[in-house]
Amino acid sequence: MKAPEIIFESTALIIINKESGIITEESPFEPFTAESQVRHYLNKGHKPPFVGVAHRLDRVTSGLLIFAKKKSTLKQLNQWFADRKIQKTYLAIASTPPSPSQGTLEHHLFTDKAAKKSLVYDHPKGGTKPARLHYRTLEVNEHGVLLEIKPSTGRFHQIRAQLSHIGCPILGDEKYGGFKLSPNTIALHAWKIKLPEAIQDSSLHYEASSKWNSILKSGKY
Repeated sequence: MKAPEIIFESTALIIINKESGIITEESPFEPFTAESQVRHYLNKGHKPPFVGVAHRLDRVTSGLLIFAKKKSTLKQLNQWFADRKIQKTYLAIASTPPSPSQGTLEHHLFTDKAAKKSLVYDHPKGGTKPARLHYRTLEVNEHGVLLEIKPSTGRFHQIRAQLSHIGCPILGDEKYGGFKLSPNTIALHAWKIKLPEAIQDSSLHYEASSKWNSILKSGKY
């Protein structure tokens, strides 16, 4: 099995740069997942390794994923994610520049489970949850616009749905109005993560390189 791209590893946790096209958690219907990739990498002895899934990325999204190697670490990470203490920053490429070039999006999202899609409303409706993110335009050229995204809530398909709602669908995201790229790939990358405090010898800041910066410059999607 292909080894994961490791950004950081300690006795407590492992952080990888997930490739697009694979799901996060192990599944009987998926021969290759980020979790199985990490489990295979860590399985070097007779005792099966503990691999705790602290959060998830969509199949189509690449970038930073944290896995716990201890139950106590998983408990701590779960609490931080639940309390929104872990800051996540994404890169996205859209075909249309947002106006203004930076700002905050506040909407109300309803999860359509049958369609596996988030519906966006400007005002609260039954079953919706508030969604908020900050965006900033980093670069614009004839091939698209590179955006920095910092969500302050963690709703289903939040970034994809909110950007589409303002007329800036992410490249490759056909579900939300973008044109098709490679199969199971959209131009969305979990770029940076900041922890509220160190776990053993970990750092607070992590960053995973993205192919989208160079692709935007070349236009070769």
